[in-house]
Amino acid sequence: MTDILMPALSPTMEEGGLAKWLVKPGDTVTAGQVIAEIETDKATMEVEAVDEGVVEALLVEAGAQGVKVNTPIARLKAEGGAPAPKNAPPLRDSAPKAETPKAVAEPARAPSPVSTGGDRIVASPLAKRIAQQAGIDLSGLAGSGPGGRIVKADVEAAMRRAPQAPPQPNGSRALTVPQQAPVPKTLEQLGIAPGSYDLVPLDMMRKTIARRLTDSFRDIPHFPLTIDLEIDRLLKARGEINARFADHGVKISVNDIIIKACALALTRVPDSNASYTPEGIALHHHADVAVAVAIDGGLITPIIRQAETKGLAAISAEMADLAARARDRKLKPHEYQGGTFSLSNLGMMGIKSFSSILNEPQGMIMSVGAGEKRPIVKNDALAIATVMTVTLTCDHRVVDGAIGSAFLKAFKGFIEDPMAMLL
Repeated sequence: MTDILMPALSPTMEEGGLAKWLVKPGDTVTAGQVIAEIETDKATMEVEAVDEGVVEALLVEAGAQGVKVNTPIARLKAEGGAPAPKNAPPLRDSAPKAETPKAVAEPARAPSPVSTGGDRIVASPLAKRIAQQAGIDLSGLAGSGPGGRIVKADVEAAMRRAPQAPPQPNGSRALTVPQQAPVPKTLEQLGIAPGSYDLVPLDMMRKTIARRLTDSFRDIPHFPLTIDLEIDRLLKARGEINARFADHGVKISVNDIIIKACALALTRVPDSNASYTPEGIALHHHADVAVAVAIDGGLITPIIRQAETKGLAAISAEMADLAARARDRKLKPHEYQGGTFSLSNLGMMGIKSFSSILNEPQGMIMSVGAGEKRPIVKNDALAIATVMTVTLTCDHRVVDGAIGSAFLKAFKGFIEDPMAMLL
């Protein structure tokens, strides 16, 4: 008998929604057969069976939300066993929660100690969490669970064996208490009258956005750099390209040109195409530009990989495809995770200027405002030009003011003289 567990379909996935079952109790499945659709915070993805057998029970109902990674969702038995009832009821409430033999890999985001031999430590999520809070090294423990899996009892036993802190001068012993995040106040505690609002439950996307952006804003030292760009020559070049290649189905947007200019500027100033890691500064080989796309319930950042190597027509076609599939939540994780630089454009919504929160692991994110006619001084005389304001938010740990300014200088050159992008 084998339990099928809620899989981790991306490195950041901690829970998901079971959108649809494609099998029922009594069905025979083969390894690799699609058996369910799982909703992550960004997309809907198919789940394949990892073993063959007969579906004995579906342990989580279709439509269930907030199913933790590694929670049993279905049970298989080998072919030839006792027949399963055709209408076996869901068993979610009575299903084992932590110490069940696994049929799917551990969640990628859970703390994952590695032994000296390089093998991954197999432990239940609860055991990992308790060990992390208590400062217990799992690599030194022997697991008593199935297949040597480390379970809660193993960690608790290690905690009892751990030496106590030395006595303090007054004879007392120091106690280490795991820090907990402060409990947020309710609206009522903040003065909002009960019944005066409608509460829309948080879905997985909104929970993930809230957690990641809070972590980024709290933990990363941001600073902004803002410049104005004259874009009349860019608009003229865009119009000429679209008119000339209209018969080929080419329709370049201002955002497509900005993507290309960002990629070339990252290549021109390689120190700006970087990410901070505790081990050192990662200098990326290519400009993988993540572009913010608004979808129902939040946003997603599909990535134009190696954008510095692609022409405007290729960037335009790829961006249109990614944006369409993003809105349908059909992107694969590799299409929206990673990236070396982020771009957010609210100009089409009339926003003049704004700054964005960094999207890890990128060292910079550019916020693009609307192009509008403004008075400028040119040759000591007033003139009118189409001006666009952009703000570059930088991670000061990896991109300092000099590097950020060098990037913006290169970007400005490409935007104000689009022919320079052909060199």
